[in-house]
Amino acid sequence: MNFIGRIKELDILTERFNSNKAEFLLIYGRRRIGKTELVNKFISADHPGIILIGREESKKLQLDRYSRLLAEYFNDDLLRKQGLKDWDAFFEYIYQQAKKQRFILALDEFPYLVKDDKALPSILQDYWDTRLKDSGIYLIILGSSISMMERLMSYKAPLYGRRTGQIKLNALPFTDVAGYAGDMKRAVELYSVFGGTPAYITQTDPQRDVYWNIGRNILRFDSFIYRDIKFILLEELEEPRYYFSILESIASGNVTMGKIINYTGLARSLVGKYLNVLIDLGIIKREIPVTDSVRSKKGLYFLRDNAFAFWFRFIFPAEDMIDLGHGDVVLENIKIGMNPYLGRTFEDIAKEFLWLLNSGKAVPFTFSKLGSWWYRDKEIDIVTMDTGSNIFFCEVKWKDLSAAEALVIINRLKEKAGHVRWHNSDRTEYYGIIARRIKGNGKNKLIDAGYYAYDLNDFEKCMAK
Repeated sequence: MNFIGRIKELDILTERFNSNKAEFLLIYGRRRIGKTELVNKFISADHPGIILIGREESKKLQLDRYSRLLAEYFNDDLLRKQGLKDWDAFFEYIYQQAKKQRFILALDEFPYLVKDDKALPSILQDYWDTRLKDSGIYLIILGSSISMMERLMSYKAPLYGRRTGQIKLNALPFTDVAGYAGDMKRAVELYSVFGGTPAYITQTDPQRDVYWNIGRNILRFDSFIYRDIKFILLEELEEPRYYFSILESIASGNVTMGKIINYTGLARSLVGKYLNVLIDLGIIKREIPVTDSVRSKKGLYFLRDNAFAFWFRFIFPAEDMIDLGHGDVVLENIKIGMNPYLGRTFEDIAKEFLWLLNSGKAVPFTFSKLGSWWYRDKEIDIVTMDTGSNIFFCEVKWKDLSAAEALVIINRLKEKAGHVRWHNSDRTEYYGIIARRIKGNGKNKLIDAGYYAYDLNDFEKCMAK
């Protein structure tokens, strides 16, 4: 699999390795997010180490396999013959090796090991406190069960206070996917469908259009991605039918609590409970108007990863058709709904773009807050503010616009901006637009008129830096 991005994470891992202090890192995140690939990329001649992968098997079989792998890594004939009989022997062996050399030991899918032996975290705690913390070990614990990994870090857990750091691995940002895709328009389309999940985006062919990639990688009943999203959620969620109904509701555009209740027919108390679980797992997010306080009751719910948003919007309702081999029919329906769907995902990409521009001359001021704004039937795609009284209003359109069309949108934006309650008596207002393309010399006309205007060409220039 191609390795994409993760520069910051690799820099952090390298910095910690070079410290020569004992390290105990937790790396966690949902399946397919690239945890194992990150550690594989990190382990090298300069950073020697071994990954031991946990399986759903007995402790004896785990330790027998680990003994063989460690014996091969350390070229230890005695270990080949005798093996490691329990976790105490395992950690004692690791300690003896770590006294002689610095190396990385990555225990992947650690929750599987704990599932078979609940005492393992306590054993590890004991060996860390009494031996390993004074050695050259670089210990990494990896896990896909977010809930279990976060319990390992909780106050009452045996390993509380022992870790020297943690990395929660999230989806790749658009900038990394753009570098993989090459063409900026295709990058937006692929990122909108396959999201920032490395295992999904690397299945695509950037030389082919988005519909070919959807047909090849999602709409075949034998395709890996078609079933994978459901499998991932089934592993994390109890009562999945209720969760799936809520996720389908959100993906279909029902993003308020009231609309989700009406769509699913579930009680308000149940919807509230399930939404909180989905937020805790990082599957959905709750957004409030950028000018509101954190206690705002105007929250809207969205799926965090575009792969999940696309799957619940277009694939989940059409599973029967795909299973019957009618992926071509589903693809035609996707084409009908694709532009409105891209309009929403492009807004999030535009926000990421503005954060990249922040502190430069391409934005009206250095902002400290960015988000969307809405009130009743009025919405503004992006609003940024600083700690003073500067405010920037911006609309985002997945369209090719002339200067005249852009001006119509900006004039409507000005009218909506008048309803935004924030430093109304003394603020300085700026206006802009982000489009797929601004035709001809339309961008220059808008800039000459005092507005900020961006399109995919600006995305490309910004990311090239």
